[in-house]
Amino acid sequence: MKKFLVLLSALLPWKLRRAFLEKQFRYQIHPTSYIGFACIFPTRLIMEEGSRIDHLTICKNIDLLHLEAHASIGRGNWITGFPLGPSAHFAAETDRRPELILGEHSAITHRHFIDCTNSVTIGKFSTLAGFQSQIMTHSIDIERNCQASVPVRIGNYSFVGTNCVLLGGSVLPDFSVLGAKSLLNKSFTDSYQLYGGVPAEPIKKLSPDSKYFHRSQGYVI
Repeated sequence: MKKFLVLLSALLPWKLRRAFLEKQFRYQIHPTSYIGFACIFPTRLIMEEGSRIDHLTICKNIDLLHLEAHASIGRGNWITGFPLGPSAHFAAETDRRPELILGEHSAITHRHFIDCTNSVTIGKFSTLAGFQSQIMTHSIDIERNCQASVPVRIGNYSFVGTNCVLLGGSVLPDFSVLGAKSLLNKSFTDSYQLYGGVPAEPIKKLSPDSKYFHRSQGYVI
């Protein structure tokens, strides 16, 4: 029923739609935020000042979608997960959080797949750029023969190039770049670094003076 009501509300003018979503589902949507013609139905939705979700994006089966101020999600993204509740899957993972959190001025561009079975955090002023990247927080643990999930984190002022894969437990540090078509499968700690390859490894140091790392506006012209 919730999905049906969310889909039906997409036909309403935005101001009426926002009021409906806030009243019906207790979503927190700032008056300056906007959702296009998209199917957005997490358990909880928080959209702070100036945040935006564009057309044809789908978000379902997660407990929290939180866009901080001026964060944005572009067109045609698929965001899904495995919600908390009684299930044999992930029953032992008592601290699992199926959520997507975008820091202020961060951006997910277009046509990406994001699995939020466990938490995915994108830091402030960071960009999941290009097209067709995948973030996968869950997989089958072969040794234990069960489903397992681990969070993924992208640091502040970082950049993920087009068509990358980020696996559970991976971390892209603050002020870092992940090169196009790379596989990030571990947690790195060194900032001001270009990472790349399959699997990704440090390639070269980046200048702390790079203007991308000093932006006061998330949008890059």
